[in-house]
Amino acid sequence: MVGGGKPLGDSVFAGHAAAGAAAISASTVAVHPLDTVKTLIQLGAAGKKQKMGLRQVVDRLMAASGPAGFYSGIGWSIMGKLPGLGARFGTYEFLTAFYKDGREDNYVYYSEAMLAGIAAGAVEAVFCTPFELFKLRNQVSSVIPSRAMGPANVAQESFPLLSKLLPGYVPDMRVWSSTVSLLSDLSPKHPDMLGALKQHPWMLTGSGKPPLPSAVQLPSRVISLEGWGALWRGLRPGIARDCVFGGMFFSTWQIIHTAMLTWKAVNMKPEPRNIEDAGPVHPFASSVAAGFAGAVAAAASHTFDTAKSRSECTVVPKYIAMERKFLKWKAPGTWIERKTGISPADRNVLFRGIGLRMAHSGIASFVLVGSYYLAVDYIS
Repeated sequence: MVGGGKPLGDSVFAGHAAAGAAAISASTVAVHPLDTVKTLIQLGAAGKKQKMGLRQVVDRLMAASGPAGFYSGIGWSIMGKLPGLGARFGTYEFLTAFYKDGREDNYVYYSEAMLAGIAAGAVEAVFCTPFELFKLRNQVSSVIPSRAMGPANVAQESFPLLSKLLPGYVPDMRVWSSTVSLLSDLSPKHPDMLGALKQHPWMLTGSGKPPLPSAVQLPSRVISLEGWGALWRGLRPGIARDCVFGGMFFSTWQIIHTAMLTWKAVNMKPEPRNIEDAGPVHPFASSVAAGFAGAVAAAASHTFDTAKSRSECTVVPKYIAMERKFLKWKAPGTWIERKTGISPADRNVLFRGIGLRMAHSGIASFVLVGSYYLAVDYIS
């Protein structure tokens, strides 16, 4: 406590930064369960006839991880939103200040708010993408029950066709242990043999299939298997999503904010010369406006959010990415799909979870603005 009872003294910037960090953390904690369920619904959708509903996802999540599973990856989410939202609102304020420079009424037009929001969304996507990758991988792992497996269970799960072709056949565990020792430096008595070999599954099965995303969730594993470029996987749909979201959010918020100021000015005696002289909007009304704008922006950008989630859920080892580069592999789909990172195979599932994302974004925006005003009021 310094400066006459003010927690952060006379530093206005530090005070607003602390208020913003507290608001971002509060909004993230409040809506993270919705984000987890939404993500699992997006990833569980395989077509029109194959999809995981809300109840199925919740039941599977509770069975695998319990209530704690709803908050899987929340640390990565907060770490990504702190610089991401700071970059979004900072870029928007910088650009709108440029637009308003020299104007008498200090007014921002709706088209200018949309353009500034689009630019702000692009900057936000660059900051958030690596953290969202780790958050999504943690969310996926929350629906997979963890259990230690010995060599005997590994042998049974690794050769599902063997028991069908040779009924009654029991693998020789001594031979199996010798094989494991030749393929890797793991001890045959390793407590989680299958989990350890998932890091190199082609050794175990000879199929060449990359591991599941739930097995590649730590930064060290992602970098060692997929390379540094994997940290920005899903950047194209992420930029498209955040540009659409930012443009729709700030333009809608500007429309509602102007309408509220106009209504307030009409009821004032004498009527102010311009709406800016009507004074600030009540914090609760501003929070409601932000919540509505967030829901609208989420609906407009949801298809790109689904494409981003499904892209980040795909594990692409370095050698596969190198082969695609040497062979000049061209991504399938139309021009707009290639530019925005949408897979043609996902066309029928792009709108899955849109209701949950609208609720998530609306509540998060409401809590973000409301808690920010409360924090600023406390420290001022």
